[in-house]
Amino acid sequence: MGEALLRMEGVAIHLGGREILSPTDLRVARGEFVCVIGPSGCGKTTLLRAAAGFVAPQAGTVALAGRPVQGPSRAAAFVFQDYGRALLPWRSVAGNVSLALEAAGVAAAERPARIDRVLQTVGLAPHAAKFPAQLSGGMQQRVQIARCLAQEPTLLMMDEPFGALDAMTRENLQDELARLVREQGLTVLFVTHDLEEAIYLGDRVLALRSNPTADRPSLAALIDVPIARPRHQLETREHPEFLRLRRELYHYLGHD
Repeated sequence: MGEALLRMEGVAIHLGGREILSPTDLRVARGEFVCVIGPSGCGKTTLLRAAAGFVAPQAGTVALAGRPVQGPSRAAAFVFQDYGRALLPWRSVAGNVSLALEAAGVAAAERPARIDRVLQTVGLAPHAAKFPAQLSGGMQQRVQIARCLAQEPTLLMMDEPFGALDAMTRENLQDELARLVREQGLTVLFVTHDLEEAIYLGDRVLALRSNPTADRPSLAALIDVPIARPRHQLETREHPEFLRLRRELYHYLGHD
């Protein structure tokens, strides 16, 4: 593994008197795509929010690019599952992307060119003047991804971003995301309930378990995905290694 961009050391989180995440160590290298799986309530989103600085751990440390994470920053961008609520309905596609540039203090004269560039990247340039209500769910999620890319983050965190989409749109966006990661050298921490999605997208898959104890910590497994890229929706899913990993990881989605 290359240079660690994200470091989590002994991170533990308690909510409402319950241990959600027992002391957990994680390194995410620059340019790496790490997927997080596990049963509902095991702390997947909590782990993501701690990495983003939205949640402060009760123990342990989080560092991004060698600097302690003490709150949200523009170095880390967060893509939410609920794209409908993440977008401002009264702003156009271009206006929603502009939010990231406004927050970063980018001069108004510089914004149009940067907005156009990022919309070209995600294939939404012809729709710049439309409003979220005029877009499909997949296109709305592309807007949210575009807004994050405009931020020029070092780490992209995604919380089940394709979970509410139909199967065909989901597969298209998986391939679009893989292309963006490859072309722009993005580092991604990606939460999903879909085991096949995790194997298809990830360089590694991190499995969490519910109700951690001293003998059964939150981190159940961290497994490499040694399948060559680029990947193909049909051929990759029929690859013997893909099927082996699916069998190996399957039980981590239940309360093992």
